[in-house]
Amino acid sequence: MIFMVLLGSTGWAWQAPRLDRHWDPYLAHTPHVAVTATGFSVTPVTEWTYDAQGPVTPTYDAASYDFAALRNVWFVLEPQPGMSYAAHTFLLFEFADDHLLGVTIEARREDGEEYSAFNGAFNAYELSYIWGGARDLLTRRAVMLQHDVFIYPVAITEQQKRTLLVRLLARTADLETHPRFYNTFFSNCTNELAKATELKWDPSFILTGYSDEHLYKIGLIRAPSFALAHQRSDMTGFIRQLGANPPANFDAAVLAELRRRNS
Repeated sequence: MIFMVLLGSTGWAWQAPRLDRHWDPYLAHTPHVAVTATGFSVTPVTEWTYDAQGPVTPTYDAASYDFAALRNVWFVLEPQPGMSYAAHTFLLFEFADDHLLGVTIEARREDGEEYSAFNGAFNAYELSYIWGGARDLLTRRAVMLQHDVFIYPVAITEQQKRTLLVRLLARTADLETHPRFYNTFFSNCTNELAKATELKWDPSFILTGYSDEHLYKIGLIRAPSFALAHQRSDMTGFIRQLGANPPANFDAAVLAELRRRNS
């Protein structure tokens, strides 16, 4: 029986990745990226609003920033309930005047299709880089899905911040014309970020629920102890209180709270 399941699953491995499937609405748009020597733009940027029942307003925007305005990088961990070893991870880039732009790397599901980590090991999904506002990315998880959300400051140099951003923009641009498959083990949300950061491989890139602890161990998350870093990064309740505040107010409030906790 196990052999037959594996044999059937490997059927996906012979397919070529595509851009033209009937995608889940949230994953339907392929972002377009334009990069210059001094800045970049991304279209579309997701700015959906949510309540506990689901999406309320599926809004899109465009983002345009100068690289000189980049201030900080924040690592976000969304644990999967009941599975300490599993989590979704993504990044928030902080720019001048309290603006946040996030990138989340997703298994690009078709409309009505459920995610399966098992199927994801056999080319069942394409890979998607979604750029979104902080309100969209955080309330989608804390409010709609009722998941916990942890936000950590990433301790890297100014040049490393810019290099990481540029690499993720380049990877996004490449997917616009060269689709790739998501893979549970080799191209998931966490190890795609690790590749862009050029981190040495670690089991936490697969057992993603431990990725924040690994970043602490290698000095990319700094605190007197990991327990303290983990405690002060728990922004779940704060995000739920903010709810559907306008994006600018949401970003400013989140950043003010993060600075207070990490001062």
